[in-house]
Order: sequence, then structure tokens, then C-alpha cells
Amino acid sequence: MDKLFKQCVGIDIAKHKFTACVSRYCLSDLQELSDVEEFENNKTGFNQFLRWSRKHLLKETTPVFLMEATGIYYEALAYHLHELKQDAAVILPNKAKYHAQSLHVKTKNDIMDSRVLATMGCLQRFKHHWASPKPTYRQLRVLTRFYSDLHKQKTALANHLEALNSSGEPMPSIIKSYRKMVREIDTSIENNLTEIRKSVATDSELQQRIQKPETIKGVGFITLAVIIAETPGFELITSRKQLASHAGLDVTERQSGQRVYGRTKISKKGNSHIRAALYLPAMVASRHNKPLREDYNRITSKNPRHKKIGVTALQRKLLLLIYTLWKTGEIYEEANRWISGMRR
Repeated sequence: MDKLFKQCVGIDIAKHKFTACVSRYCLSDLQELSDVEEFENNKTGFNQFLRWSRKHLLKETTPVFLMEATGIYYEALAYHLHELKQDAAVILPNKAKYHAQSLHVKTKNDIMDSRVLATMGCLQRFKHHWASPKPTYRQLRVLTRFYSDLHKQKTALANHLEALNSSGEPMPSIIKSYRKMVREIDTSIENNLTEIRKSVATDSELQQRIQKPETIKGVGFITLAVIIAETPGFELITSRKQLASHAGLDVTERQSGQRVYGRTKISKKGNSHIRAALYLPAMVASRHNKPLREDYNRITSKNPRHKKIGVTALQRKLLLLIYTLWKTGEIYEEANRWISGMRR
């Protein structure tokens, strides 16, 4: 019998159910795939899934449980596997898509997706397995996302109210109702902000470390809370390049020979919450943070018709600067030109 090289359980997650397939890969390049089974996406289904997987997995090597980051539907199973000390890996859906294309797979369904993930887990090496974030970071992520949703709702209501006031004959009762809803959202925002500060205060180390990047002109407490919650705490971030990619602020280019296809732009294939949190700080920094203002003016002078390029560049610089100050424990010193985590 061929010696076993690697084995992986591919899991295609949906809201209520998930499918799974076990792949065993041998040193002779021989692959064995199990039948695909379907389970409920709940505690009972998780236990049935683990009993089923043990029947197909061998004890020679440690298996990897590979799944896609499908919204939040994967989290319950990932936490369950982590509690049982199983190696779980979570990848972006586009990575599984490109791997399927490399295998010339044309069918797209739950059965085929679980087989593709099982095969991918055997052929690729994952530097970091999924790890459960600290309870503080989990709570902080829920609170900061709710804070963002509240502001979006307030903006939508304010726009409706302005449109109503500009109409021919606005109804006073409707205007009164809109204003009441805006006041209620303002109260919810204040209460939510208090909860965020309390959540940070429960962790003395977090509270101390978050004060360092807060010295950056243009960066406030909420911006830092969002970034720390979404990373979480930069625990799995090992490089600036990885962080930029995680936030979708990495630069993509399409070029072949002397032909360039379109303008160079950011990928946006990352955490949109981080990008949204950095937009206003980048706007403020472009005016009031002297070193960053100089960089902004230099970039926009080359692209006078596309000034948003300068704002996006500052978003990336601020993110990397926050990461560096978080890791080093230093404060921002404008005179020393801390830019993108490097003195210059």
C-alpha cells in the first residue's frame, strides 16, 4: 500500500446544511475520494459529521478540515473544531474558485465544491490554521459592526428627511416620525459607543496598546476599535504585505509585454469594514497630518483628475502605520516621519 502523504476533509458550508468529502493523497500521486455526505449546520450535525469523518480518516497523518469563509455560516463549525483541537483552515471563496479552474472543473454544485476543497487541502500547504479569536475581540467585532450599521441607518433616514422637507407639501406627522427615529438611533449610537469603550477597558493590555496608534493625527478610537476587531488584534498577521492583502488594499496590475490593461488599482478582495473605517481618517490626514499631507499632494499632483487615488494610498499607509505602532509599542512622532511603519 502507498504511504499516505496528506489527508483533508473538504467542507462546503451553507446556512442550514453543509456537504463534506474526505481526500487521501499518497506519495505515489494516487488520490482517494470518499462519497460526499450532507449534514445539518448545527451541533447535532457537527457530531454526526465528526463520527462520519473518523471512519474515512487514517491515523498516519493529522487531517485538515478545509472550508470557505461563506459569510458567517462557517463560524459555528470552525469554533466546534477548534474546541476539539482539530486543524481547521478557512480560505476565501475566490481561492477555491481559482483552484477549481486550474483543475478544469466546469460543474458548480455543493458536491463538486466539497470535492474541490478536499483536493485543494491535500495539494496546498497552509501556513496558519484557523484559530478562535479572544472573547474580547469577538465581542468588539459585533459591537463595531453594529455601530457601523447604526450610522448607515441614520444616514439613510437623514436623506429621506431632507428629501421630504424639500417636497412640495411635506406632512408634519411623517417629518415628526422621521425625526423621532433619528433621535432613537442617536441614542443607540451613544449607548453602543459606551459598550465599545467598556469592552476595551475589560482588557488592560488591549486598552494600553490601543493608546499608541491613537496618537496618529486623524486616527480615532472607533477606527482603531474596528481594525483591532477585524484583524483580530493582528494575531495572525505576520507581514505588512499580508495585512494590505487582508484589507483589500493590495495593488493589482494587468500587463503583458508592452500592453497594459486598464489602470493599476487596489484589489478590494479583503475586509471591507477595515477600508470603510480608514476612509475618513485618510481624508483628515490629507489635511492635518503634515507627512501624510505631503505624500497626498505628491500623489495627487501626478493624478490631478483622480484625487481618490491619494486617499486610497493614505488608507494603506495609515493601516500599515497602525500595525507597526501596535507591534512595536511606540507612539507616533510626526517629526521623525513615521510613515507606513518605517522611519525615513
